[in-house]
Amino acid sequence: MPNLSPVAYLDARYSEANAQPTPWPDAVAELERAGLFWVCSVRPDGRPHVTPVVAVWVDGALYFSSGPAEQKSRNLAANRHCAVTTGCNTWNQGFDIVLHGEVVVVRDLPLLQQVADAFLAKYGDFWAFEVAADGTFRSRGVSLVYQLIPVQSLGFRKDPFSHTRWDFTA
Repeated sequence: MPNLSPVAYLDARYSEANAQPTPWPDAVAELERAGLFWVCSVRPDGRPHVTPVVAVWVDGALYFSSGPAEQKSRNLAANRHCAVTTGCNTWNQGFDIVLHGEVVVVRDLPLLQQVADAFLAKYGDFWAFEVAADGTFRSRGVSLVYQLIPVQSLGFRKDPFSHTRWDFTA
């Protein structure tokens, strides 16, 4: 079970004097609301690979999918470490979040159905998935489903400017 109460630290070097650490439930609300995420994985030769995905936050973990032959799937098969980001592209407003951890491929059918239901509720019919008996998603092809339970996360609030680090291993 994921640690749903991480320890929050404010990095004063990157925060305004009146800033406070952002509470983790505020970050979770942003993760649940966010429409687009960026997965950063590492190619076998060490070069980074970044790609956009849709994702859902369910019971303390982030879930996204990828075809087994896609570059990010090949990267994650060789190295499960990744970072996933979401936020906005403005410097003076909004809230950006970075999740760090290792992914696992989910094969548990009841959990996959819960995740598929969350995708449908969040994104509508365009991201409607059928859970296949082999533990994959089916839609416009076959997809593996990845679960990222963060070990550390960073939050960058821009009004007031603050930099919060959440440690899930404490």
